[in-house]
Amino acid sequence: MIRRFQMVDVFGSAPLYGNPLAVVVDSENLDTDDMERITRWMNLSETAFLLPPTTTEADYRVRIFTLVGELPFAGHPTLGSCHSWLATGGEPRSEAVIQECGAGLVAVRRDDGRLAFAAPPLLRAGPVDPDFLAQVSSVLGISPDQVVDSRWVDNGPGWVGLLLEDSESVLALEPDFSRFEGDVELDIGVVGAYPGGAECAYEVRAFFTNDRGGMTEDPVTGSLNASVAQWMIETGRVVAPYVASQGTRLGRAGRVTIRQDDKDQVWIGGNSVTLVEGTIDI
Repeated sequence: MIRRFQMVDVFGSAPLYGNPLAVVVDSENLDTDDMERITRWMNLSETAFLLPPTTTEADYRVRIFTLVGELPFAGHPTLGSCHSWLATGGEPRSEAVIQECGAGLVAVRRDDGRLAFAAPPLLRAGPVDPDFLAQVSSVLGISPDQVVDSRWVDNGPGWVGLLLEDSESVLALEPDFSRFEGDVELDIGVVGAYPGGAECAYEVRAFFTNDRGGMTEDPVTGSLNASVAQWMIETGRVVAPYVASQGTRLGRAGRVTIRQDDKDQVWIGGNSVTLVEGTIDI
């Protein structure tokens, strides 16, 4: 069956500088095995599949797959999926687009020419066990005393967040998964501030366990920026609006815009641009 698909660059400061996403627009009658095979063939960090919603509250439904499994929520697939849904004729029933995903309903709105999603509540928060922090620090090639603060910032993918002294410390990291002695999947987010007056407030890096038993660095990560923003704002380290940078060490130039409305809802925004579109015969 011929189905429409797009490849969308999300969060880039210019085309080809963000995080790519494959979106299969017509995903009805595809089962989980089909979606997993397509995702492996696309070989991107995530592939999204658009479906009719199962609730009258939502405009569309999305299933999000990585090379190792399905995610209940992810940030750049949320913006990229919404972009593709709108670009292929989707019409929201209200000012905000309502996306249905494994984590529930997520609102997406237009924000200064960009799309922005409402940061979801954390599924896990609070302090990180010192022994686990020591192991995560070892993976990153640093000692625990180089970590200014740490916190669970899990909004779906399972992020543990580490705050370092500055952006230079974040950019200098050389992680090595072989240093980890545990048997659990790791999703590590690291953040460090730029000097005052810089274009961006923070540099962010994201590392996660891959399907080969090692670690992969993600170019630009909406879910992590969402939970880090909630953490940084809550602890008074930053005031929204601000812009975060990610992907620098990978030769990307990701820019994530963080805003907070008068109800204290945090919104995560960025550019979404269709770079490839066509059909796929499945």
